[in-house]
Amino acid sequence: MRFAFADPPYYRQGKRLYGDHPEAHIWDTKEAHLELIDTLHADYPDGWALACNPADLAFLLPHAGAVRVCAWTKTFHQIRVNCSVQYAWEPVLVHGGRQIKNRRPMVRDWLSCARSMKKGLVGAKPDAYNEWVLKLLGYDPHEDTLDDLFPGTRGMAAAIQRLEAQHG
Repeated sequence: MRFAFADPPYYRQGKRLYGDHPEAHIWDTKEAHLELIDTLHADYPDGWALACNPADLAFLLPHAGAVRVCAWTKTFHQIRVNCSVQYAWEPVLVHGGRQIKNRRPMVRDWLSCARSMKKGLVGAKPDAYNEWVLKLLGYDPHEDTLDDLFPGTRGMAAAIQRLEAQHG
């Protein structure tokens, strides 16, 4: 099977957080995010996962079609002093994937772990997160490929290498 993982800059955060990247500004439009979903559906019918901002679910979900909303809850997160309710979770939209009946160990649709720090890129995901996304998709290192569309710190590639080493 062929899967994809997409972790683009949040809507309206491209230029602000990744201004030195030549294409960062395109993620400041809703259209770019909706086009990404269209691309995921067209190019990855076996399955995909998309990390997004909880505030963007209102415009992403109607366009995403049949997806499962999974949750990464952050045990340590940025404190925003002007925000009365803190953002301490991130949705992951999952479409398709390998269905594994009676799976042991089971995979939950939520993960609770601290965010990454000092990885050199805002939004870098922790190892546990990348491994969880692979499990959500039912990724098999012997049979599948996964395209990381926003490789950043290459954390997903490292997770795949660890999984391959575990399974020989």
